Amino acid sequence: MAVGTAYGTPALRVRSAFMCRLREDGETLAIRCDPDERPFLIEANGGVLFVTPHYQDWPMVLVALPRAGEQLVRELLEDAWAERAPKSLVTAWRLEHPSDE
Repeated sequence: MAVGTAYGTPALRVRSAFMCRLREDGETLAIRCDPDERPFLIEANGGVLFVTPHYQDWPMVLVALPRAGEQLVRELLEDAWAERAPKSLVTAWRLEHPSDE
């Protein structure tokens, strides 16, 4: 994982592939997610996860960080990383952290 910028804000990338970024307000995280899971994530975390029209057609969800719990953010980051990281690395990490899934 590498720290960089996207649209002038701090961002994380995996092998140069975009993973997430802090939005300009400094309180909202735009992070990749499975588009099929997004409606369920938003429903289960109302007021914390949401999407704007700009992100509607992208595999992204927005996170209101002041209202988000650490565990939720951790899970979203791990899922976004697992989507972008080399599969062998993901498999090795999951073998080392079986209780984290």
